[in-house]
Amino acid sequence: MPRFAANLTFLWSDRPFIARFDAAARAGFGAVEYMFPYAEDIDAIVGELRRLKLRQSLFNLPAGDWAAGERGIAVDPSRRGEFREGVRLAIEVARRLGCPRVNCLVGKQMESVPLAEQWACLVDNLKSAAAAFEEVGLVLLAEPVNTFDIPGFFLRTTSEAFQLQEAVGAANLKVQFDVYHAQRMEGNLAHTLRNNIGRIGHIQVADSPDRNQPGTGEINFGYLFRVLDRTDYAGDVGLEYRPAGTTDESFGWIEALGYTRS
Repeated sequence: MPRFAANLTFLWSDRPFIARFDAAARAGFGAVEYMFPYAEDIDAIVGELRRLKLRQSLFNLPAGDWAAGERGIAVDPSRRGEFREGVRLAIEVARRLGCPRVNCLVGKQMESVPLAEQWACLVDNLKSAAAAFEEVGLVLLAEPVNTFDIPGFFLRTTSEAFQLQEAVGAANLKVQFDVYHAQRMEGNLAHTLRNNIGRIGHIQVADSPDRNQPGTGEINFGYLFRVLDRTDYAGDVGLEYRPAGTTDESFGWIEALGYTRS
């Protein structure tokens, strides 16, 4: 049975960030995730996690200037130092929050740099990050992202993420499998989960094509979760979707499929 983590970047987005922790606990969730903690009050987050007995499941490495359209810097050879400083900061925050895994958004393809050079930079950066994470017992994730939502994203498919995993060769580098991104780019969701679950460190869900909650689009989540239940996956399933309707109204699919929220 999956353990669900409420994604506080996408859910209750009409509330102040720190208030979303209480909303998640009141809705019955035992874990939370979100994109970035770095601009937030870390002490306040720690306090809410402790007060509400919530687990911090996941957040992302720093990803450059998000407001300017950057979606990661790991493929940019000119920003290796910035990437490594982001790894150091992420480790510090993860340890304070008790978060066991951090995801890397690798960035967009650069027209001015040969693809082979970008790939080599990405492999080198993730080797360095994985080694630093290993020293403190953290799992590093790499996430393929669909190019409809983020045109030009460098890591696009699950198979590319598995190739990256092999090239890096670190046991603590896993793939973040976002069902929504995978469906937009490649489909074949159940087969991928069933045959590669040991390579996957975190799962996120949203329905396709509009990124709303399960049951609003084309994915058969009842079947997909039954497949997942038959694997040995012990991680969380992050609810990274835009609610159609209010956030609290969007959770009915969980009980309808026979699961609980915590």
